[in-house]
Amino acid sequence: MKEQKLILKDVDCFELDHIFDCGQCFRWNKQEDGSYIGVIGSGVLQVSKNKNNVCFEGVIDGDINSIVYDYFDLGTDYNVFKNELSKIDDNMKKSIEFGSGIRILNQDLWEMIISFIISANNNIPRIKGIIDRISKRVGKRLEWRGKEYYLFPTISEMASLSVADFRELGAGFRDKRLYKTTQMILNGEVSLEFLEKCNDTALIREELLKLDGVGEKVADCIMLFALKRFDSFPIDVWVRRVMNTLYIHNEDETKVSKKDINNAANELFGDIRGMAQQYLFYWARENF
Repeated sequence: MKEQKLILKDVDCFELDHIFDCGQCFRWNKQEDGSYIGVIGSGVLQVSKNKNNVCFEGVIDGDINSIVYDYFDLGTDYNVFKNELSKIDDNMKKSIEFGSGIRILNQDLWEMIISFIISANNNIPRIKGIIDRISKRVGKRLEWRGKEYYLFPTISEMASLSVADFRELGAGFRDKRLYKTTQMILNGEVSLEFLEKCNDTALIREELLKLDGVGEKVADCIMLFALKRFDSFPIDVWVRRVMNTLYIHNEDETKVSKKDINNAANELFGDIRGMAQQYLFYWARENF
C-alpha cells in the first residue's frame, strides 16, 4: 500500500456535496476546507475540487487511476440520465439542477449489505458511528498523515464478532441481525458472487430478502448502491413525501403505500427510476 495522487481535469457531473451527502455512503466525512476523506475497500482517499478539476490523494492498494475510475463511475455519462429525466416535468428538472453532480458510487456489496442493515430506523451520525466502531474493532488499521483509519472488515473478520460484541459496539436491536447475516454469507447460504453476476432484479431482491435485517427498502438500497440496479427505487420518509407531494397527491401522506409509489415511479421514470430517486431524495431532504 502506497501514497498516491491523481488530478483529473474538466470532470463533468461531479460535485462533492452531491455525491457524498445524497444518502448512498457512510464512510466519507467533510473537512474544514470542503474536501472529503473516505475509507474505501482498499485504502483512504481525500477528494477535493477546484473548478472542474478534481484531486484524489491518499494511501491505496492498487493503481489509483483504475480505482478512482471504477469507484466514482467515471465511465458513465450522467448527462444521459439528466437529459432523459428532465423531460418529465419541471419538478424533476429542478431536482436534477439541485443535485446535478450526483454520481452513484461503485461500492462493495458486502459493505453495503452490512451498512444498510445498520441504517434501518437510524440516523446518519449513528450509522457512521456504528460502522466506524465495528471497523476499528476488527478491520485493518491504516495510518495517513498522522491519523488512524480502519478498513471495513472482511466477512471472516466480521465473523469474529458475537451478538454481544455488536451490541457493545452500539448496534442496538440490529445486533442479532448483523451476526446472523454475517454467518449466512460466510456459510454460503446467500452468495455474493451470484448477486454480483445476476441480471434479474427480482431474483436479486429475492435473495437479499433472505438475509436477516434486509427488508424491501434495504434491499433496494443495496441493489442501487452496490449493484447499479437503476430499476430499483428505495423508499424512505423523504421519498414518500416528495412522491406524494409532486405526483400522487394523497391528503394523508401516511396512507400512501409503497405499491402506489412504485407504480408511480415505474410509470414516470421507467428503468432509470433509481437515478430519479437520488435526485428527488437529495432535493427533498434539503428543501422540503
